[in-house]
Amino acid sequence: MEIFDGFKKFILRGNVVDLAVGVVIGSAFATLVNALVKDLLTPFIGAIAKTPDFSKLFFTINGSRFMYGELLNAIISFLLIATTVYFFVILPIEKLFSRIKRKDPVAVTTKKCKECLSDIPVEAKRCAFCGQPVKK
Repeated sequence: MEIFDGFKKFILRGNVVDLAVGVVIGSAFATLVNALVKDLLTPFIGAIAKTPDFSKLFFTINGSRFMYGELLNAIISFLLIATTVYFFVILPIEKLFSRIKRKDPVAVTTKKCKECLSDIPVEAKRCAFCGQPVKK
């Protein structure tokens, strides 16, 4: 069954499995963020603006109804989701990575003279303090 062997190799490749995990986690995360926005942030805005749902807003020109309320809902939802992701995901992860990230090693610019133990530049051929020749 060569067909199934090739399919098995394709499915078990790292890229396919990583992509599947990413899609599942992304979907679960989207559900979480949407719930946070819908159940907590939107009612909070509704308490301030006294209108949590703008979908019924419209205006009419020459008998045509322009339902701009849905657009307002979508814009507010997008801004809330983007803000939530930034403050609750991006900023904490950046802080975590900045703490984890190793500091770049400081470039060595001096060395010790073997005779007088003074600090001299790395490129020096003689010690400025005792005059002894110094190896590079």
